Amino acid sequence: MSKLNATDVQGFILRGYSMPYARYCFLHFDDAKSSCLLVKMLLKVVTTGQLWDKKKPQSTVNIAFTHKGLEALELPIATLISFPVEFQQGMRARASILGDTGKNAPENWDGMWREEKVHAWLGIHALSQEALQAQYTEMTALIADSGGVRLLGAQDAAALVEDGKVTLKEHFGYTDGFGNPDYVGVCRNTQPGQGKLMPDGSWAPLATGELLLGYADEAGELPVAPVPHILAANGTFMVYRKLHENVGTFRNFLATWSARYGAGDENAKEKLAAKFIGRWRDGTPIELSPDSPNPSIAQDPNQSTNFRFSRDTDGTRCPLGAHIRRVNPRDAFGFEGRLINRRRITRRGLPYGPYAAEPDPGDPQDSAELDATDRGVVFMALNASLSRQFEFVQ
Repeated sequence: MSKLNATDVQGFILRGYSMPYARYCFLHFDDAKSSCLLVKMLLKVVTTGQLWDKKKPQSTVNIAFTHKGLEALELPIATLISFPVEFQQGMRARASILGDTGKNAPENWDGMWREEKVHAWLGIHALSQEALQAQYTEMTALIADSGGVRLLGAQDAAALVEDGKVTLKEHFGYTDGFGNPDYVGVCRNTQPGQGKLMPDGSWAPLATGELLLGYADEAGELPVAPVPHILAANGTFMVYRKLHENVGTFRNFLATWSARYGAGDENAKEKLAAKFIGRWRDGTPIELSPDSPNPSIAQDPNQSTNFRFSRDTDGTRCPLGAHIRRVNPRDAFGFEGRLINRRRITRRGLPYGPYAAEPDPGDPQDSAELDATDRGVVFMALNASLSRQFEFVQ
C-alpha cells in the first residue's frame, strides 16, 4: 500500500494540527432524525486528512461518537453489538481497570461525565482565539438549528505561553509532543525512533492497522471492528481524558526530595524531574544525555527519539519506571522490540487552565491554591484497539 485515501480519514487522526487553541464540545442526541441531519451537515465541514495546498486553515473541525451516541442515532442492534466490548462499556464502567479510583473515581469527574450523557465529541482547533470563536459560533448555530441536539458543555485548551512565547510545555514544565508513531501509508515528517525497530538497527513505520480499522496490524490480522465494513473503514477509536495536574504538590516534592537525591548538586532538582519522565524538561532524552539537558539533541529530529534501552537494562541512565520507558520500552525486552509494536498509541492533546510561572528562588508559593486551580492536560489517544493498546499502556 503506497498511501491512504486521506479524504476518507479525519485529519485529527492522521496529523497533529499543532494549533495553539482548541475547544472540545460535548453533544447529547435527543432525537435520532434531527441528530442524523446534523451529522450530514457536519460532513461538509469536517476536516479530512487531505494535505493542505499551501498553508494551514484558520480552524479545523472533527467529530467522534460514544457507543451511547451511536445507540441514540438508532444504528441497528447487529452493528451496536459488533463493537469491541470495552467501547460498548465505556470508560466509566472500566474505571477499576484504568485505575480511576479514589479522587480519580467517576463520581469526582466533571458533571456531564458522571452519567452516560455524552453522545459525541466535536473538536475545534484554531490558529487564533478569533478563529476559534468564529468556528464555535458556526457550530453552535448548526447544533441549535438541528432541534434535536444539545450542547452539554465545552472544554477549552490552549498551548502555554511563557515570556510571551507559545511553548510546547505542559504545567509541570516538560516539553511535550515527542514520539508519536509512524504508520505505513500515513504521510508525515518521520524521524528515527518513532516507528518500530528493525533487525538491522533501522526504524520502519508500524503497520497501518495499529491505527486505522480495515488494515492489517503488526500481527498481520485485521483489528476487531464493527459491521458493516463501510462504518469501520478508515476509522479508529479515540480516548478522551481530562488530567488534572497538582502543580503545587509537584513543585514541593521536587524542592524537598532533590536535596536528598543529589546533595550538593545544584542541578539535582532538574535531574530528579528528568528521572520521572525520562526526558529533561527541554525534551532531551536522559538515555542520550544523563547528566544535563542538551538542546542540540532535543531539537534535532535525528536524535530526539532515536535511542534504545537494551544497553540500559538496569535503568542506570533512564529508570525502569520513567514515563517514556513505561509507555514505550523499545527494545528493552529483546526480540528487536516486537513485543512493544502492538502496544503503541498516537497521542493528541493540549494543556488547559491558567499557566503558573515558576517562582523565583526563595519566593513562597501557595501549593494548596496551585493544586486547587483547575489546570492540567486534555489527553487523547488514537488506536485500533482500546484494550490492547491504550488500556494496556494505562
